[in-house]
Amino acid sequence: MGPTPFSHPQPTDTPMGKSDCPFFSSAWDNEGRNLPRLEPRMTDCASGDRAQGILTPGDHAFDAFVFDLDGTLLDTLPDLVELTNATLRACGYPEHTHDEILGFVGSGVKALIRMAVPPEASDADVERAAQQWKDLYPEYGYRLTKPYEGIEAALAQLSDAGMKLAVLSNKFDGAVHEVIDAFLPGIFLTVHGESPEFPRKPDPTGLNKLLAELGTCAKRCAFVGDSPNDIRVARAAGAYAVGVTWGYGANETLVADGADVLIDHPSQLLDVLRAHR
Repeated sequence: MGPTPFSHPQPTDTPMGKSDCPFFSSAWDNEGRNLPRLEPRMTDCASGDRAQGILTPGDHAFDAFVFDLDGTLLDTLPDLVELTNATLRACGYPEHTHDEILGFVGSGVKALIRMAVPPEASDADVERAAQQWKDLYPEYGYRLTKPYEGIEAALAQLSDAGMKLAVLSNKFDGAVHEVIDAFLPGIFLTVHGESPEFPRKPDPTGLNKLLAELGTCAKRCAFVGDSPNDIRVARAAGAYAVGVTWGYGANETLVADGADVLIDHPSQLLDVLRAHR
């Protein structure tokens, strides 16, 4: 399915009920079914308190876009499949299919390995396998990785519009910096992966620290991601949650976790910005 036009629809009847959002058209999943559209949220920048309501232009003016990495900026899954199966072979465990490993991603290396190894594996086994994964990363890291079509152009347009751009990923920090330097260098003001100071999403600690580094606050931030953890961290911090349908998460899950809007192509990030200027 191609990009859904960003529009300013009149109230319409949908299978989920009435749609009266003044800025965004209804989201559609890959089967053509209408997904519920949540009302955008307003957040007070000083207090962090969230007030429910329909936005009008200027109520929620953005100055920052923060992005997830895997499944949002870069298609890294082919390399993750190869690396994970290489790790499993090295540890003497059965390998998994592409679709099985797709179901494991999104919560960091240790969570991926915990799901990939046999259920009888001990915590110590998981730790050893996770370290093996990291040790093999330089060999397998990003040979098959590539930016999603339209991402580079959209980032350039957001930057030209004065947006502060950043990355917050659940991938371990060293790998995040390496892959960003390889594929999207010189674009982001700050980049963070999982580390002791930046715990995995959906813990909002890392996002709040990153926003402080950017000199902004959650009210002025759109967080863009493809997984439930991305939507949850945005909501926990009080940022605007943009779910992308080209990544690894299910559209229905993004909506259920509270996405403010779903977009089908990176070019629609400019429509999100225009609706909040």
